[in-house]
Amino acid sequence: GYTHLWYLEAVDKCQEAVLHISNGSIEKEYCLVYNQSWTPLSKSLDAVQLSVVNLTSTVLCANSSAIDPDLVRGKALVVMRGECNFSQKALIAQSLGAATLLVASNKYLVTPSANESEYDKVHIPLALMRYRDFLEAQQRFGNGMQVKLYAPPYSKIDPSIAVIFLISVITITLGGYWSGANERERQSGGESRGGESKADSGDIFLYSPFKVVIFVAMMCGMLVLMYFFYNILVYIIIAIFCIASASALFGCLDAVMEILGCCHGRFSVRNWNLSLRSLLLAAVCITIAVVWAVYRNEDRWIWILQDLLGIAFCLNFLKTISLSNFKICVILLSLLLIYDVFFVFITPFFTKVITQGNMVEVPAEPQAPSEKLPVVMRVPRFSALTQNLCGLQFSILGYGDIIVPGLLVAYCSRFDVWINSTKKIYFVSCCIAYMLGMILTFVVMLLSGMGQPALLYLVPFTVITSAVVAACRGEIKQFWAGTTYEVRRQFLIPVVIRH
Repeated sequence: GYTHLWYLEAVDKCQEAVLHISNGSIEKEYCLVYNQSWTPLSKSLDAVQLSVVNLTSTVLCANSSAIDPDLVRGKALVVMRGECNFSQKALIAQSLGAATLLVASNKYLVTPSANESEYDKVHIPLALMRYRDFLEAQQRFGNGMQVKLYAPPYSKIDPSIAVIFLISVITITLGGYWSGANERERQSGGESRGGESKADSGDIFLYSPFKVVIFVAMMCGMLVLMYFFYNILVYIIIAIFCIASASALFGCLDAVMEILGCCHGRFSVRNWNLSLRSLLLAAVCITIAVVWAVYRNEDRWIWILQDLLGIAFCLNFLKTISLSNFKICVILLSLLLIYDVFFVFITPFFTKVITQGNMVEVPAEPQAPSEKLPVVMRVPRFSALTQNLCGLQFSILGYGDIIVPGLLVAYCSRFDVWINSTKKIYFVSCCIAYMLGMILTFVVMLLSGMGQPALLYLVPFTVITSAVVAACRGEIKQFWAGTTYEVRRQFLIPVVIRH
């Protein structure tokens, strides 16, 4: 699932390492992927320096008698990937007296794995490197290459966590405030225009538990379809994201410019009365979405645009979707909490089988997905500069961890409007509860060293806090029942008529 907080993206047990190559005058570092179940690597550059023997003309799967052991003894042996498993290559290299085995791959890099019983037989380090990196090193350093292999430890605490925290808190606060302001405008517009207001247009109100259940069921069905048809649906979701996020960014920027009072000019083209501000904003938003779509796999900088579009998407979602009462909030958040925990903690067991009494991973088809779903906020880990040789490492937060509790925050903001609360007690309390839930999520994540389903902490914090505030104020019945847009419109019109 993508509705939970992961600390690292594409990292498993710190299995990325560094290949330091030098020839006495120049040096450079390259990406390595290793498995710490084999002989572990040094954690610093103080590792033993080895000469390199280039045997990329072979895959080292058989006929090792043709290789002179004196040629490779005590050196780093480089062979090509393919034809046999990693443990077989490692055992042959070990029998020849090699000190380290480097497997050059002209495909994507994977964690070199084997059966548990084979790990103990191998006593030399084994790692994968990109074949193109080896060719580049040959051109740069020639035959006098000296290599060191080391795997610097990851820092658990990274500044990217603070950035993720700020993004989530600011987004949920602004989204909730915008929803309350929209409700206030709706009420004032209804009183002045007989129940109609500008804020009514385009808003969606959920006041039926049945619709909530159907919504969650559709999410589960979509996730199952993604499992079977990922390569097709991912492009459909990318296209939908581009359209929805560009429209959301337009709405956010238009609201900001409306507050600032900018660009109210208009002009006519063939009897069309056009707004200059709308045209400029549309051009900017479409351009940003198109640039993201074209360069979406450029991790070095595209995450900035993805986060910008994601923030706009979440803000517009919270402003547009309205839950009518606390009962609907509890049902929706509880179902999504179960959904999140199930797909994070339970589904991994579906990818395992029982073999000889032990739980063993079923190897997936060796093909890394080329496209990623644009449903997360991503911030690169600033303290993982060395590991970033293999690709940027990210702290990520799913949109669901903002939107799902954000719907309750938005309801609290609207409820403050309904009861004319000048201190916005419900809205402020729910925002604080969300902050505390996020902090607890980070703490558990750092202590456990693994990703956490953030809704497991955010939903109880926000729901219980809101209920306690309503109970302490003696408004629990009103808070639970809330109101619906349909009911309010029916009662609003007669009031206007009486005046």
